[in-house]
Amino acid sequence: MRALGIDYGDRRIGLAVSDVSATLARPLRVVAPGGSLPQRAAAVAGEVAAVAAEPDGLAVVVLGVPRALDGAAHRQTARVLAFADVLRTVTAVPLVLQDERLTSVEAETRLAVRERDWRKRKARLDAAAAAVILQDYLDRAAEKRASHSAGGPGAGEDA
Repeated sequence: MRALGIDYGDRRIGLAVSDVSATLARPLRVVAPGGSLPQRAAAVAGEVAAVAAEPDGLAVVVLGVPRALDGAAHRQTARVLAFADVLRTVTAVPLVLQDERLTSVEAETRLAVRERDWRKRKARLDAAAAAVILQDYLDRAAEKRASHSAGGPGAGEDA
């Protein structure tokens, strides 16, 4: 089953999806629903439902939570957490929160290598950031699975 990544922003929301093996993330699209928080959550819930309805299904939604470099909350953190609360009420797919420190910087760097036109980069940036968030989540999940199967730290504990 696949996973869906979300990079939530005030103007645009980036979406990314994993492959069926939940190994690789790729940018999906950018949506700009506008409106109130419930309207924005409903628009994203529609995207979640569309991906979940595809033959490969959807196991989890991963929402990036912005933090300062020291891990403290900053101005956007509360907005994203409020969005998460509303999104949980309008979708049945489990939602997990993922630290998104420096993901936009990494996404911009990756896009700059492939796309010279800054207008095109800007249009794709949010979906690329969602892919970085999702890939971080997938990598951590794979590390946990490997650690558990090898009897490493945390083996036998519920995550």
